[in-house]
Amino acid sequence: MIWLIGSGGMLGKELAAMLASRGMQFIGTDREVDITNPESIDSFIKEKTKSGAIDWVVNCAAYTAVDKAEDDIALCAKINAEGPANIARAASRIGARMIHLSTDYVFDGKGTEPYTENDGTNPIGVYGRTKRDGELAALAACLELYIVRTSWLYGIHGNNFVKTMLRLMNEREKVSVVNDQRGSPTWAYDLCDALVSIITKSPKGTNAIPFGIYHFSNRGNITWYDFAGEIYRMGRKAGLIARECAVEPCTSDQYPSRVTRPAYSVLAKSKIESALGVSIPEWDISLNRYLTLTKESSQER
Repeated sequence: MIWLIGSGGMLGKELAAMLASRGMQFIGTDREVDITNPESIDSFIKEKTKSGAIDWVVNCAAYTAVDKAEDDIALCAKINAEGPANIARAASRIGARMIHLSTDYVFDGKGTEPYTENDGTNPIGVYGRTKRDGELAALAACLELYIVRTSWLYGIHGNNFVKTMLRLMNEREKVSVVNDQRGSPTWAYDLCDALVSIITKSPKGTNAIPFGIYHFSNRGNITWYDFAGEIYRMGRKAGLIARECAVEPCTSDQYPSRVTRPAYSVLAKSKIESALGVSIPEWDISLNRYLTLTKESSQER
């Protein structure tokens, strides 16, 4: 049995759908189980293990409002740091393996080469610091743990950059997008496929996929401006954007924000590709697939 935490979020919904489509037994929870409260976690586990053991715990829950986190420090820390610690302790106690999702924001973005799993972290905002603290707490509490860091996530559920750009490009004559932040977009479907592979290729009782930290994002790297330009080009071709819209570059200084975003968020992917025996798709290939599915879905409605 897989316990999927955060099943109501963008990644959680995508992962739940994939687990169901592949016939994998799981139970999903969202806010009905308070991960900041150990008693709430214990009560859930006690009830659910009556019908079978929980072998895997996948934590997709997180406080992700980067700017708002600066004024909501206590809640952000509870969800992103205390929550994973509570989950990891519970997973260890019941003998379950754990996958915890993390972020490129644990780095300061001052690098010039893709960040590896061995590079030192240095988060520059509350969100990044709490996610880093959550990693450390989970690692200390659970030996059979996989931490998967990702970046620039988008998918069919929830709000994300791709959806925002499609909406704005249908409403405005021009959009301005920062051109001095570089990273790698990640399609939630591709990330979920990797998470499922970790579970299926390293069943309980084996260590085919070594425990530890892994990075996953689509291959290649671009700026947000480059990304927006391809969203417009592909979106127009797919018929998802019905009007002409100019995509113009701007600097981060021209886009007011409470938090300085990492200027360089590119993650090295060779470790997870080698461990899983896969080749991660290029970002533009996955974006095209996502937009194609979005178009097909809109036609069905």
